[in-house]
Amino acid sequence: MEITSINQETTQSNFLKAMFENLKVKIKDVAVKTKKIGEDDPRRILHSIKVGFALTLVSLFYYFRPLYDGFGQAGMWAILTVVVVFEFSVGGTISKSLNRGGATLLAGALGVGAEYLANLCGERGEPIVLAILVFILAAVSTFTRFIPKVKRRYDYGVLIFILTFSLVAVSGARISEIMELAHQRLSTILIGGATCILVSLCIYPVWAGLDLHNLIASNILKLSSSLQGFGSEFADVVSPKDGRDKSYLQVHKCVLNSKSTEETLANFAWWEPSHGRFKLNHPWKLYLNVGGIVRQCAYQIEILSGCITNSKIQVVSEFEQKIQPSCVKMSMECGKALKEVSTSMKNMSIPSSSVALHLINSKAAADELKNIMENYSSSPNEADLQRIMPMLVVASILIDIIKFVEKIVVSVNELAEKAGFKQVKLLHRGIVKPVNNDVDDQLVIEIVETKKPIGVGS
Repeated sequence: MEITSINQETTQSNFLKAMFENLKVKIKDVAVKTKKIGEDDPRRILHSIKVGFALTLVSLFYYFRPLYDGFGQAGMWAILTVVVVFEFSVGGTISKSLNRGGATLLAGALGVGAEYLANLCGERGEPIVLAILVFILAAVSTFTRFIPKVKRRYDYGVLIFILTFSLVAVSGARISEIMELAHQRLSTILIGGATCILVSLCIYPVWAGLDLHNLIASNILKLSSSLQGFGSEFADVVSPKDGRDKSYLQVHKCVLNSKSTEETLANFAWWEPSHGRFKLNHPWKLYLNVGGIVRQCAYQIEILSGCITNSKIQVVSEFEQKIQPSCVKMSMECGKALKEVSTSMKNMSIPSSSVALHLINSKAAADELKNIMENYSSSPNEADLQRIMPMLVVASILIDIIKFVEKIVVSVNELAEKAGFKQVKLLHRGIVKPVNNDVDDQLVIEIVETKKPIGVGS
């Protein structure tokens, strides 16, 4: 019996010890993940503090008797407003605050009007009239949420409109002081929204427009890294290097899934006031155009990545030795052009002439590749098609990528012109001016000679 008791105690001790160790590991894991979230973007910590501060301010409606006597239980709507409208960015906060305030004002006014109209129909007709009005407005408002522009910018406001009108109209049938109720709720909601906007604007504001601008520039830079990585890979085909870092195969992948983030940031940026070099009429739609072309280019790079991953490219023929330098040049020059574009965009400056020069070099390499392929196909010593097919596919994809890089450059130049990006002084005599040709959708290079080197002393 004593041995059995000792074994049971030992088992329980081991179980508790294991449970404690497991709990310790989980707590440590949660702490590490929490720390990483804060380190990835310290603004998240500041946002949490700002929300707490805003809630503390609106809580004064309950803490101080004079304020409580003025608004009563309706002060709870101010707290609720802060909880639901305070977003991470200034644009998101303003969007939700104005949507909620405007919808509440409109719905409250219509609710009061509906109650007045229902009272004219007598005691029996009142519920019927209210039911009809609630049905019509709810159905029409719900349908408008399917309109793309309304859904993108006013979806939250329409939802609040339906909720507020229904509450005011239905409760108004039994509450004689409907005007006072509507006034209290509207006042507290406006106070809550105004508090959120002021805190968001005055305490370390997070601008959705700036995040969108940096996101597009970062995505272009990721494509540049991938293309230059492929160029290095092609350059090592003759003498492959083991242990090469293959991270460039994954860099572009996050660009493929950035559409929803870009659209959300563009929508929030539309609501933001002027800040920095971003004005009220800033062309946010053009950012979405650039982002769309960047994703198309990323899809081509994804196909190229699949070709590199699934087929081990080795130079085993004269044909592959001949086209290898052209593939390297196309990939590297496109990568350099995108890197220049990304840097210029991040600095909000017009892309320099070196971008167009890189494109000229890449197109020249593409022409060389086409000539090699044409000459080689007519040669009597034509290699086996199945053996050279992987390199043919890679070459074809690189030629397509050049076209997308040209489109990116054209779209960024259009954005730079419409957004008023600054002009960078050139340090050489030639100025390369990219022009959008609507006929063949190619980048036409126009060389304008200057009389004197810009930025160089006489």
